[in-house]
Amino acid sequence: MTTLAHQFEQYGAWRTGVLQSLAEFQSWLQQHDLYDAQADDRVQRIQNVLRSDRLKVAFIAEFSRGKSELINAIFFADYGRRILPSSAGRTTMCPTELRYDEAEPPCIRLLPIETRLQDASTADFLEAGPSAHWHTVPLDPSSPEGMLEAFQHVVQTVRVPPQQAEALGLYHESDPDAAYAVDAEGMVEISRWRHAVINFPHPLLRQGLVILDTPGLNAIGTEPELTLRLIPDAHVVVFVLAADAGVTKSDLELWRTHVDAGHRRGCLAVLNKIDGLWDPLRQPSEIAGEIGRQVSSTAQVLGIEQARVYPVSAQKGLVAKVTHDDALLGRSGLPEFEHVLSDQLIPRRRDIVSDQVHRQAQDMARAAQQLLQSRRRDIVEQLFELRGLRGKNHAMVKHMLMRVQGEKDEFEQSISKFQALRLVFGRHSADIIKSLQLRDVRRTMRAAREQMKERFFSRGLREDMDALFAQLTALVTDADSKIGQLHQLIESMYRRFNAEHGFTLPAPMQFTAERYVAELQETLRLVHAHFGTVSMLTRSRPQLVQNAFSTMASRVLENFRDLNRDIEVWLKSVMTPLEAQVREHQKQLRRRVDSIERIHEATDTLESRIAQLEEVLNGLDERSGKIEGFAQRLLRPATGTEQASLAVA
Repeated sequence: MTTLAHQFEQYGAWRTGVLQSLAEFQSWLQQHDLYDAQADDRVQRIQNVLRSDRLKVAFIAEFSRGKSELINAIFFADYGRRILPSSAGRTTMCPTELRYDEAEPPCIRLLPIETRLQDASTADFLEAGPSAHWHTVPLDPSSPEGMLEAFQHVVQTVRVPPQQAEALGLYHESDPDAAYAVDAEGMVEISRWRHAVINFPHPLLRQGLVILDTPGLNAIGTEPELTLRLIPDAHVVVFVLAADAGVTKSDLELWRTHVDAGHRRGCLAVLNKIDGLWDPLRQPSEIAGEIGRQVSSTAQVLGIEQARVYPVSAQKGLVAKVTHDDALLGRSGLPEFEHVLSDQLIPRRRDIVSDQVHRQAQDMARAAQQLLQSRRRDIVEQLFELRGLRGKNHAMVKHMLMRVQGEKDEFEQSISKFQALRLVFGRHSADIIKSLQLRDVRRTMRAAREQMKERFFSRGLREDMDALFAQLTALVTDADSKIGQLHQLIESMYRRFNAEHGFTLPAPMQFTAERYVAELQETLRLVHAHFGTVSMLTRSRPQLVQNAFSTMASRVLENFRDLNRDIEVWLKSVMTPLEAQVREHQKQLRRRVDSIERIHEATDTLESRIAQLEEVLNGLDERSGKIEGFAQRLLRPATGTEQASLAVA
């Protein structure tokens, strides 16, 4: 097993362990009446984070750099042959995602190139699901020959007249390379597909790995989905170069426009095809020196540390794995790169996911502890009252009953005021949600699209984009201001109930929209960068502008969808602790009244009631420690051996 596969296996086992610990915590909370709507929401959020977690690696290169062969060598060598098409010349013709969703059968879904004529992004088509737009090719993972044949669909091309290619945004006669694109019969060869999604039950893909195989510079420049969504969303970018050529002009342009701007820190450069430098007439030290010079030169040109440039031979590494030639595998440099890739990718992602789980688990534990603390405080008060009744006459018991009944009536009046404040909170919440409705955002985007259709120059487009994003940002910042005012109202409600009824609730958390504003700014930066790579009259390629706008709109709507969801979660979460405390205190007051009434009617029940409450109090203290134990196990789930030991205990 490779280092990468081993790390992924461990990461998958960790996620499974967290889910199991979470299920045990959930069951325990339900058993002890500590599970409410807020706890349920946090459980679902942790489950969603772990089950939908994806680790995305994007491979970027100009054609003929051996990128597909590198993917074969790293991920598919166990099949004993190449799975992704890999040969001399251009192989990857359209962006290709390799992933696995167990809800779908193994297959290749292909989006026809003609969909570029529609005002919809690839993400829109993906969200719509397998429909008439997608062509589906079944995959049989048990048949390497069958898979190889199916994978050939990804590299299919069609020959079309220049006018049709231009309408698709894939050709223009003013381009320097236009003359080379038209063949002897006056036709232009283009990819048959706009996008490919391969649903394949590879062990690493099952664990949440997503591989993005991209076409070369020209194709990336004409598919905004890559520059505005797929590449920016990757956790690690692998930039592949050829060792014999070094960094060419087109390599450098690809690096500057699609990698360096947003992925310099998360990028690994691979200097592939070092076997081309293995000259049998030269000494090994001479060969190593030449490879070292190429690595140094590459790092200098790209402006990155030399330690992040990895010389490999993907072809020899694949052969070595298939033939079990350890010496050749070591010489190929592939194991070292795989080790670095796993170290770069998995620990970083686990840290992010762990942090999300940690926050939710701590909040769950804190809310449960607050409920326990409230119950403990009320029981201590009851015990103090009941112990004070020892040796007292019937009149004293009646007096205490009247006092507790008065407390109960007073609290009922506070609840009426609480309900009134709750209505005010509801009106403010509805106003905030209404101000961010997706239909209004879509309407704003459609109006901007219509205005941009009148623009012919990239300068005009830039001004319109800046104006659109200023309008969108204003929506978010205005909502953020309203949320700040609402937070002040909620804080005053908490302070009032803490002061009047002895609650110990901490101040509710503050919501901030900074992350969503930053996401809008990042999308705008990517849009400007994309149009910077298409520095021509938009009249000449209107479809490029339309496709870029659709992709940008999809990303913006996703950001607003996340914002709406998180605001709704916040609105529910900030009120839930207070509501839970109010309900709990109300129940405890009723129990106190009921308890004293029973004692008033039959004084011989006093000692038995005190004994019952003392037993309950001891149980609450024990449960408090259990909560902390569950929270810690969520952060560090037990291994199989540890779980067996815990089960025995």
